[in-house]
Amino acid sequence: MLQNGVTQIAVLDTSAACHMPDVLEMPYRPPLYGAKEPGELPCAVRLGGPTCLAGDVIGEYSFAAPLREGDLLLFGDMAIYTMCKNNTFSGMPLPGIFVLRDGKRLQCLKKFEYMDFRQRLGRQDSRSRHICTRS
Repeated sequence: MLQNGVTQIAVLDTSAACHMPDVLEMPYRPPLYGAKEPGELPCAVRLGGPTCLAGDVIGEYSFAAPLREGDLLLFGDMAIYTMCKNNTFSGMPLPGIFVLRDGKRLQCLKKFEYMDFRQRLGRQDSRSRHICTRS
């Protein structure tokens, strides 16, 4: 948790710029399970991402208790734009794809690794020697 004047800031392991581009482009404030509008609950926090982009801010929320390192924050209504417009700006990994089963069991469907990043850059593996030339 960081403090900037009277504003509490939590830097998350997710990024508006990389994983939630509609937050910056629309603008759009995604619903957050257990959180309310600023001022409705005692602990107001600005949620931001870890990239070098100054505007990597998800939004202002309030919570019943202060956030702690390791808390799970569950954003709703993010799948469509998150999956088709995400990027790896500033070295951010792509978000994993999870499904919540029976309202309590979180199942990982896909986790992206470094090789996925490499393939997005056009490199299939270390043996690839494809060179693009202009004609």
